Amino acid sequence: MLPIEQTMLLFVPAVASCALVGWWAGGRAFLAIAWVAIAVLIVATPAAQTDAFYNLARGWGLLLAGSFGLVCLLASRGSLLRRASVALCITLALAAAMSVFGRISVPEASRTIDAEYARRNGETLKALNTVIDEHPKEWHDLVAKLPPLAELPTETAKDLATLSNAARVVFPALLALESLAVLALAWATYHRLGRARLGLPLRPLREFRFNDQLVWGLIVGLTIMLVPTLSSLRGLGKNLLVFFGFLYAMRGFGVLTWFVAPGSLAITFVVGLVMLLAPVLQVFAVLAFMLIGVGALALGLGDTWADWRNRVRSTL
Repeated sequence: MLPIEQTMLLFVPAVASCALVGWWAGGRAFLAIAWVAIAVLIVATPAAQTDAFYNLARGWGLLLAGSFGLVCLLASRGSLLRRASVALCITLALAAAMSVFGRISVPEASRTIDAEYARRNGETLKALNTVIDEHPKEWHDLVAKLPPLAELPTETAKDLATLSNAARVVFPALLALESLAVLALAWATYHRLGRARLGLPLRPLREFRFNDQLVWGLIVGLTIMLVPTLSSLRGLGKNLLVFFGFLYAMRGFGVLTWFVAPGSLAITFVVGLVMLLAPVLQVFAVLAFMLIGVGALALGLGDTWADWRNRVRSTL
């Protein structure tokens, strides 16, 4: 479901953009030149199978990095999330303008995305069938012990189709979330290497918060999904719910991290991931992850009005 698998197409140009702004702010020229050279090398080097989706990903990475660098250059104050959000809006506007006036229209981009997910599903199924064909005796013995495994290729194909169909609908929201995560990683990486500060460093997850007015994005998404007369905008509503729901879930995890003992939340996730590998326990792990996610979303939304962390601080 990850929109762009080639994460370096997003990450390296973003770090290069930060390095250029840092050079302008008095940082080292060598760092900027080195990262720009690496970015040019990665972006200019064709993939093993250069296709339309790779070109779209490469163009998005360049637009995102350029927008983020421009925002950091013109706005020396403000949190990373605010700068990244502004850069994301600029990138979306530029991409929309290019789709209208450029050679790649929105329907063509949509067909390219569909073809990319079909390619990924095909490669996964091909790899699974190759393993089965190369080890027929072992596979026969395994199926004899566990008969439900005989339906593994068919069930895998169905699951992949379900996931890819869901990802196609909310592709813009997933791409926006991936872009924010990559910008945060690039920001942290540059400040580990660079001398000139571009702004405040990343805060721990337990302090993660944002402007409370963003709750209107979630409200608009819910309104679109619940009002029958707005059925033509259901795609927009789903994307709004995924994007803002994820942000509020992250805020809820920040509240959870604030209340629980240090490291306990990470241990819980590790245990849950281990349980996902077990044939029987994976059902309980999925249910537990769903409950934790819903609880985090509720905590994040409640934090908009209750401000749990400041309330606890004021009573200490």
